[in-house]
Amino acid sequence: MRRRHRGDSATIERAVRGNVTHWWTLDDDARERLLAGAEWLLAHKHWEAAGGLDLDDEMRAVIAAQAALLVLELGTDHYREVASIVVYPSGMVQTGQRPGPVQGTMTEARVPLHGLSAGHRGPVLVAWDQAIASARRPGRNHDVVLHEFAHKLDQLDGLMDGTPPVGRDLRPRWVEVCQGVYDTMAEGTPRPPLRGYGATNPAEFFAVATEAFFGVPEFLRRTEPALYDVLRAFYAQDPARRTFRPPG
Repeated sequence: MRRRHRGDSATIERAVRGNVTHWWTLDDDARERLLAGAEWLLAHKHWEAAGGLDLDDEMRAVIAAQAALLVLELGTDHYREVASIVVYPSGMVQTGQRPGPVQGTMTEARVPLHGLSAGHRGPVLVAWDQAIASARRPGRNHDVVLHEFAHKLDQLDGLMDGTPPVGRDLRPRWVEVCQGVYDTMAEGTPRPPLRGYGATNPAEFFAVATEAFFGVPEFLRRTEPALYDVLRAFYAQDPARRTFRPPG
């Protein structure tokens, strides 16, 4: 079924409090804005279940809240390129020719696919088992929702090239820092905590960097301070300074 789904505020907050660990690092004002962003996504985007999934209100709320985290300070208009969110029970299989693991190569190998962000106002596809695992354990540094919605931010200027709308003042520093880290990864040099998948192309680099920025921010700030700084400037957030406040 393809539809918009509003949900009610109490259901959304209950689902987020119980499943989204990032909730417990935010102050009260940020929590209100996160819920508002999640409610906007539920009300204004099409939600669709696929692969036999029984998509319920809690699942929608968890995914919407994770996506809302990225635009907490940017505003939901940054998701104007998102037409719909399609949720599968688990990973899909990617087929067809695409860039290979080594720069300049191509491959047709069948590989598991946990998410996909289609261009030209296409849908965001998300595997629910991966989404809920990342929501509950962000420190695993692999978040399919953050990854795919970061691609949507990247697409805002019509290109998926690893440079979202960063602003004229930030752009030169952004390109210098991101290109430098990406180039060394593409040459085969590990740059933890960035996943090696970030070396695929600049677009994947930005999505992988976003995962690390929100998932393991202290680690990223310590090992890649310049990259952390430009991501902080773009997202207007400083997750490494947040403190986990468990429910009491």
